[in-house]
Amino acid sequence: MSDALRLEHLDIDFSGDDGPLRAVHDLSLAVPRGGIVCLVGESGCGKSLTARAVMGLLPERARASGRILLETSRGVVDIPRLSERELRRLRGPGMAMIFQEPMTALNPVLRVGRQVDEVLRLHLGMSRREARAETIRLFAEVGIPAPESRYDDYPHRLSGGMRQRVMIAAALACSPSLLLADEPTTALDATIQGQILRLIHEQSRKNGMAVLLITHDLSVVGQMADSVGVMYAGRLVEWGDADAVLAAPAHPYTQGLLRCAPDRAQIGARRLPAIPGTVPPLTRMPAGCPFAPRCSQAGDDCRRNPPPLQPIGDGHAAACFRA
Repeated sequence: MSDALRLEHLDIDFSGDDGPLRAVHDLSLAVPRGGIVCLVGESGCGKSLTARAVMGLLPERARASGRILLETSRGVVDIPRLSERELRRLRGPGMAMIFQEPMTALNPVLRVGRQVDEVLRLHLGMSRREARAETIRLFAEVGIPAPESRYDDYPHRLSGGMRQRVMIAAALACSPSLLLADEPTTALDATIQGQILRLIHEQSRKNGMAVLLITHDLSVVGQMADSVGVMYAGRLVEWGDADAVLAAPAHPYTQGLLRCAPDRAQIGARRLPAIPGTVPPLTRMPAGCPFAPRCSQAGDDCRRNPPPLQPIGDGHAAACFRA
């Protein structure tokens, strides 16, 4: 398999009082070795849930079906079929994740340096002294000032941005084959955001690390992505080469997201354009296209049946009857 990660017909269901509720529908995509794929969409569209399914970290009431194929040094494995012990061996050198909220991901009673060097000692067999030196180097690489002194800090003594940098250092510590980055620069200022994105890009190109990057920021997609997938209500509604999707979006939802992105022409405007309405909850999902209630182009056919993801050009596909 030339892809580091391949999702094939992935469904994620939550058990409910009246039966299962499907949060991710028939999701198929691939992340090549050394490639960067971005997933974009509003909150509640299933992006983070997809990343957690890849890591084998779904909530207790959630179940994944379909195939999540990860290329490892021992061959291709199907994540849902692995035991917890096998998953623990993979997390670190095989795959790593930068979580969106570092305060809940870091252990509040352990010093941050110990939380990173534990990864190095467990997976790479480093001595305590070697792991400490490497952790301090990683802290400096992700932009943590005075890394030697920060090594012994507890998470509550660091700002949100500093905690996020600790999480990024831990994720990159073992040079994983696959990096799942869930809004990795949310709490960072613009200068550090650029530094972190460049670091991830360099690691991807230099080490052949595959990256699945989840973001709300379309400017990040333009800077980083080789390919982009647009998710809405748990479905992949558009997929393609990043330049092609950004230059000629085919799905009305993607078009709406691009209109909402601030640019120089809108500086000083009293109000930015917005997509009317909200993402439907799992308990009230429309029968047809889930975006139809918010779409100005929707017709009766859209309200009756969900459109399949269909090719509309070279490497470009959209799930829309009007595309």
